[in-house]
Amino acid sequence: MPQSLIRSSHLPRSVAGLSLGLLQDLQQLARTPSLLVACNYGGTLSYHGDSAVPSQPLAESATALRALAALPNTHTAVLSGRPLRDLAADSRLPREVHLVGSHGAEFDSEFFAAAATSGEAEDSGIALDRLRTRLGVSAAFFAGDAASDEHAMNTLHGPDMGVRVGPGQSVAAHHISGPEILAQMLALLFELRKDWLFGQEVVAIERHSMIGDGTTTALVTPDARICWMTHPLPDSGSLFASILGSDEAGHFSIEPVKKSRVLGQRYLDNTMIVETRWADVTVKDYIEPSPLGITNLVRVLTGTGSARIVFAPRPDYAAAYFNMHADAVGVQITGTSDPITLSSPGVDFAITSDGRNATASAVVDLSKGPVVLNLRCGDTESLAPEPAGEPERRAAVAASSRAWVNTLTLPNVKPALVGRSALVLRALTYEPTGAVLAASTTSLPEGIGGTRNWDYRYCWLRDGSMTVKALVDLGSTVEAEGFLQWLDGILQRSPGAEWLHPLYSVSGYSLSTEASLESLPGYAGSRPVRIGNAADNQVQLDVFGPIAELIDTLSARRGELTDFQWGLLGQMVDAVESRWQEPDHGIWEARRSPRHHTYTKTMCWVTIDRALRVAARHDRVAEPHWELLAETIREDVLREGWDDDVKSYTVAYDSPDLDAAVLHIGLSGLLDVNDPRFYQTVSAVERELRVGPTVFRYRYDDGLPGLEGGFHICTTWLIEAYMLTGRFDEAEALFDQLVTLTGPTGLLSEEFDPATEIHLGNHPQAYSHLGFIRCAQLLDEHRKRDAVPYVLATAG
Repeated sequence: MPQSLIRSSHLPRSVAGLSLGLLQDLQQLARTPSLLVACNYGGTLSYHGDSAVPSQPLAESATALRALAALPNTHTAVLSGRPLRDLAADSRLPREVHLVGSHGAEFDSEFFAAAATSGEAEDSGIALDRLRTRLGVSAAFFAGDAASDEHAMNTLHGPDMGVRVGPGQSVAAHHISGPEILAQMLALLFELRKDWLFGQEVVAIERHSMIGDGTTTALVTPDARICWMTHPLPDSGSLFASILGSDEAGHFSIEPVKKSRVLGQRYLDNTMIVETRWADVTVKDYIEPSPLGITNLVRVLTGTGSARIVFAPRPDYAAAYFNMHADAVGVQITGTSDPITLSSPGVDFAITSDGRNATASAVVDLSKGPVVLNLRCGDTESLAPEPAGEPERRAAVAASSRAWVNTLTLPNVKPALVGRSALVLRALTYEPTGAVLAASTTSLPEGIGGTRNWDYRYCWLRDGSMTVKALVDLGSTVEAEGFLQWLDGILQRSPGAEWLHPLYSVSGYSLSTEASLESLPGYAGSRPVRIGNAADNQVQLDVFGPIAELIDTLSARRGELTDFQWGLLGQMVDAVESRWQEPDHGIWEARRSPRHHTYTKTMCWVTIDRALRVAARHDRVAEPHWELLAETIREDVLREGWDDDVKSYTVAYDSPDLDAAVLHIGLSGLLDVNDPRFYQTVSAVERELRVGPTVFRYRYDDGLPGLEGGFHICTTWLIEAYMLTGRFDEAEALFDQLVTLTGPTGLLSEEFDPATEIHLGNHPQAYSHLGFIRCAQLLDEHRKRDAVPYVLATAG
């Protein structure tokens, strides 16, 4: 996309001579999912002149049309009464601009050949409708100066926009004086649409910080902008979603009136409270725990300077209409499904509108004292806490968080980052039910500009089990117990454990249909923005293994096994016994036919093996056939998963392709880590899938367009495999590289692209953080073991 085009058309210059109403309509038009920009030629794109002298379009208009045509989902066209040959010769417009001559009787390309008639002249309205239909656009812009252009004007409707150029009667909603003003309009339309499609200033994914209270999460940019928050549930519609494309999707911003650079952003030690600091303004953000159904975002402003506040909520992914008014208490939002109030006593907000949405703005003098902004969603009482009591409430939130961290056994390897990872995993746990989010966001791309954009605001049985197990390993068991209770609720509504879905909502129910939001342009133009996840309908038979491993770890940590846990474990074993021989879609959720995945079969073995281990540890009676079942699955995996040509275990039976998950054949204990086949598998994964500091999950064609980065969770698996095969120095080195990929406040997204050095995927990602915790613990254990001989030697 030609980013350098129209450099002279900066916004202040472009609006000269354009009315406020026209600007508002143009801004709204720029946000349409698919757009056609069409114009008449003589008198519109070019000045009328001597008919014997070929007229050329204004250079600014030609450049703008070409730039618009280069944008995604944007088309341009010129409609004229001139013969097509003359139009092409006179205009010299690039081929990206469609040309229509003889009032629609002639089209410029084979693509439109079927639309041409036998040469009979038609009118501009029919021609415009044909263009609209052929291109499949959702809105059209048309500018014209002649009476014959009224045919096209009369076809405009809904989100369309018509502009009359020059004098004369017209049904067009807007009139401008001449071609030079149209050139400004087209240039401005390009800038507005480019900003909407790609975002004015895209903030790197890893630079976002997350705040949360165990029910709600929000993302904060490095300059204290709330760019993502949903209410009342994690998978509900967003209130702020500017991270998915533009300010128009909603944001809550604070900045110094006196422009200055951000000095830093950090979490207050062992809390989920984020502090952003400028020279004369400091903002502290946190979500205060509240009764179920209420979201309570608190923003505290302190300093010696003045701050500007911009409150721009856009409910339901910016699709819902609402009303806004300010009073002495703050700002009230009405017309939404839940009440929304920004409590800000003493702050004088001004309300403005862009023609569709309202925004509240204010300037506050912090030298007069702190300002407390309390955004409460879902509170029918509308009784915001008194600002004077905020320091005590914040101290209580911080004390609760720190008390929890103090219960953890943190490794000596990167303890601060491990503690931060634990807090992230805890914040991703939905406390009311025990479910665990894979991530707090949707559709942050696995490749910039690509379509691999997924909704992770749900609980995968695999991810959730692994997340709470990581917390158990650190010493916190309450999250695991809550998760198992959530799982039990699902099982009670299911015909059997063997029919469990791969993922559920935090409420424990199946998902609605996956859908795309055309109204949002996506992070850095990465579309579509998806809500829901079609993986809910897949068969993923590996999920029983992580659940069994969780129960094994939890019972070992607690020193006891409850009848409830033993019953759950038995259901997982029964599910494996029933279905382990079936193909499935696998851990990577490939959207193609099921296969016999090596990782899935390995996890089926893990289910039986851990059940036998738990039975032996806690004097439970295992079914007599469990040992034979475990050995049968193990032999099947070892025989069918190995590829003699590749000299490695591979992603699926009868497949030569590698994936990083095959490392679990050794990590799980199914294959002895001293077996040469495991060494060869580790070497194959390293050779084929590792690039610098990251490990790709696979390289084969998965049936989806576009590319993706390396997965942090796969990197942690390779680190563990290095350690199991005695390659400790390489494990340390790769872990150090992973540490450098954490964001400024210690968070990890899903992926990293080593070629572009861009962080990718939903953020923060539970997988990435639980893998980080595991590696830090293993390295800490190794260092302690390595130090013992040295201590004994020096003591002697």
